[in-house]
Amino acid sequence: MFIESDGIRLNAHLELPSDKQERCPLCIIIHGFTGNCEEPHLIAVGKTLRANGIATLRVDMYGHGLSGGTFEKHTLYKWLTNAMDVIDYAESLDFVTELYLCGHSQGGLLAMLLAGMEKQRIKLLMPLSPAVIIPSGAREGNLLGMLYDPDDLPPYLTVGDGRRLDINYVRVAQTLDLDKAIAAYRGRVFVAIGSKDATIPPARVKEAASKYESCTYVEIPGDTHCFDNNLTCLTEELDRFIKSSGLGSEIT
Repeated sequence: MFIESDGIRLNAHLELPSDKQERCPLCIIIHGFTGNCEEPHLIAVGKTLRANGIATLRVDMYGHGLSGGTFEKHTLYKWLTNAMDVIDYAESLDFVTELYLCGHSQGGLLAMLLAGMEKQRIKLLMPLSPAVIIPSGAREGNLLGMLYDPDDLPPYLTVGDGRRLDINYVRVAQTLDLDKAIAAYRGRVFVAIGSKDATIPPARVKEAASKYESCTYVEIPGDTHCFDNNLTCLTEELDRFIKSSGLGSEIT
């Protein structure tokens, strides 16, 4: 299925926990930088949520996966617009009781920013390996390992797979205030990251998590940015959090 957003189509997968449930919560799941909604860790998280009676909506953002737009021209402003349109769509579904938000890496950062903006509508926030270093890195001249002079910006950056990224991405990222977004959100939060994440320093994520009023922070032992080594541990921790919080209802 596709969701219309600002003149483009966003590829999306809506999955229900059970055809016997008339109404249930729904969690929007957003991938990361260069990612897509079909990645194994996102599919596994979605399965865990549905096993607890929570519908899922996995979405490809602007310039990623099967959605419209180009990678080169994507920015977090465009992603925020996309995500707000997705929230509008999800809220229009008559079976939805509450909206939850989960994102990985850049999608985790997006989820943190969006929860601050949409605090009345998002009842649960779940950032996974959130790229909390993007705003500060953009201002300092180190965007996820791509180095540049922040006072003399080049026309574009080159990411690890050789693709170009328009410098407007950096200009947008430099304006983002993550601390303000964290302070604005007072709902429940679940944050997870691999202890061996080589992309986002776990210490930086733990510091950000500590600023939330109600947050469960988990480090997955020996795991990577995409939870390649111990995905089962992540899903078990998520399952434990959902059950202990009284969210959803187990499907048998």
